[in-house]
Amino acid sequence: MEDAGIYARESNFLDRYVQLGIAQGRVLSVEFPYEPDAEAESTHELLDRIEAYLQGEEDEFADVTVALTMATDKRDVLEKVREIPYGDSGTVRQVTMMVPGRSPEDEDDLAAVQDALAANPAPIFIPTHRVNDGPSGMPSDVASKLRALEGL
Repeated sequence: MEDAGIYARESNFLDRYVQLGIAQGRVLSVEFPYEPDAEAESTHELLDRIEAYLQGEEDEFADVTVALTMATDKRDVLEKVREIPYGDSGTVRQVTMMVPGRSPEDEDDLAAVQDALAANPAPIFIPTHRVNDGPSGMPSDVASKLRALEGL
């Protein structure tokens, strides 16, 4: 995937568009607008995969490169969330335990994990919807539909 641009496709399942920002073959952003960017193209292999996923095809998206241009502490959290498999879920406390140097007994660490989840630039590829009690980086109705899709 050596392309760049904005790509969007309407999803009947989500009742909105899935829009990707891609640069140098890496996903920069995933958004769920009601109307796509005027410059968005509708053809992209990742949109095909997302469409299949939204129709019930299991996909971990583990091979998708996400550009996490953020502070290391947030990036560490989001990288751990990528390890939560399709159909599984966890809690903010469990994610906090997964991140080296973080303790689920420390309120500041829990808050930092929640901040990282909320800052997720690439929902679906970084499945923060699988963290039951945390923010997901996507609209709540979209997160609810993805949880239902995966049986969570």
